[in-house]
Amino acid sequence: MVAVGLGGPGAGLEFAPSGLVERVRAAVHGRGGEAAGQLALITVLYLGYRVGRMFTADDTVRAFGNARGLLGLEDRLGLPEETTVQSIFVHRDFFAVPANFYYATAHFTVAVAVLLWLWMFRPEHYRWTRNLMVALTVAALVVHVLVPLAPPRMLPEYGFVDLAAVHGQSVYGSAESGGLSNQFAAMPSLHVGWALLPAFAVVAATRTSWRWLALAHPVFTTVIVVGTGNHYWLDIMVAVGLLSVAALLHTKLVPTAATAWGFMGPVAAKTAVTS
Repeated sequence: MVAVGLGGPGAGLEFAPSGLVERVRAAVHGRGGEAAGQLALITVLYLGYRVGRMFTADDTVRAFGNARGLLGLEDRLGLPEETTVQSIFVHRDFFAVPANFYYATAHFTVAVAVLLWLWMFRPEHYRWTRNLMVALTVAALVVHVLVPLAPPRMLPEYGFVDLAAVHGQSVYGSAESGGLSNQFAAMPSLHVGWALLPAFAVVAATRTSWRWLALAHPVFTTVIVVGTGNHYWLDIMVAVGLLSVAALLHTKLVPTAATAWGFMGPVAAKTAVTS
């Protein structure tokens, strides 16, 4: 029998496949109203973020000016050139195609999957993870509005390549296509922020030695967002900085059992599931 756990304070990731349905049923029993509220909150946050980004969607002149200025700043700081990382993917379809797919899909699906798992089996960890995700997303939206930034893939004169466009995997329409897409929101990289936070949550919420493998996700994401020409090093650094500030302020501003919108109530004690 494979042991990969889901429940119990401080437990690893063990579960007996035959008992998985029972564990899920026990975890969500009586929490339908809470689930609806959390889903509504996350949906409003996501839609608000997407709509808010549109305020600078047409700020082309400032976005490209900021991008050139940022590259100059990175050069003065002695940061390595993003094109060095991108050279690993250019002309190597077996790297580029999976990287584009990872960029397009893992960002949202991994974050949602971890939040769902935390909500079901680690509600005490779900709360601070959710709070930090809200704080990071709101802070990122403010930066998007204040500092519109064209991504590297839009600057071919600097040697950058839009790998997603080359392989027909771009998740962005053309600048004239409209829709809820702002291609000038490179700063900060929420891809990296949203990868780092769930990884830390998994490490904090479990005790198995395998939990450290979760850190591979933000590492892969960092390499991929740079390698595909979607972000600069400073985009990543700002995202990590914003997440760090949010984490430091969270313990001072938000009580352990509370959220920014009120109390969810005490975390119920887990009952052992025997088979």
